[in-house]
Amino acid sequence: MSPRLKKVFLIMTVVVPFILYCVYYYGMMIKNAPYRFVDFESISFQYGYKDSLVNKYDSHTGMFQYLDKRDSLVKEHLRLTKDDLLYLHRKAADLGFWDFPSKEIGDTSAAASKKAVRYIIEFKYKKKNKRVIFDTDYFGNPKLIDANQRLIDEIKKKLTDVEDRGKK
Repeated sequence: MSPRLKKVFLIMTVVVPFILYCVYYYGMMIKNAPYRFVDFESISFQYGYKDSLVNKYDSHTGMFQYLDKRDSLVKEHLRLTKDDLLYLHRKAADLGFWDFPSKEIGDTSAAASKKAVRYIIEFKYKKKNKRVIFDTDYFGNPKLIDANQRLIDEIKKKLTDVEDRGKK
């Protein structure tokens, strides 16, 4: 066998099957990904003191209610664009939202419930939902707490941006 034929044989028996296997394996992983934007339906975001979650947003209905600086309840209709939803979906994926525990609850005493803020974030898909309850007095992994805070800040920022866009 000539050296050139040996190289071609090596490539055909090792490299080509490896590439085909990678294409098949990763193609199946992407196809069967549990949380795909193609299957995305809506996002629900609620927050407030533990006993009353007054501030709410649901992208399916577009209803947004919150307490303003004068403690009066404001109800608005906000529609997030597909780009806004894609941004939030990708930000959640970047921060590892799908791996967050579903309950990150802190102190449950009555005194603590008046001070701590509870956030409920839910991403709804055709076949699955991911819901996380996060309290600001949760004591756990600092990286997890930071990731939760960053996602909450991104959602609030996006809602504020959409609200400002609607006022112009």
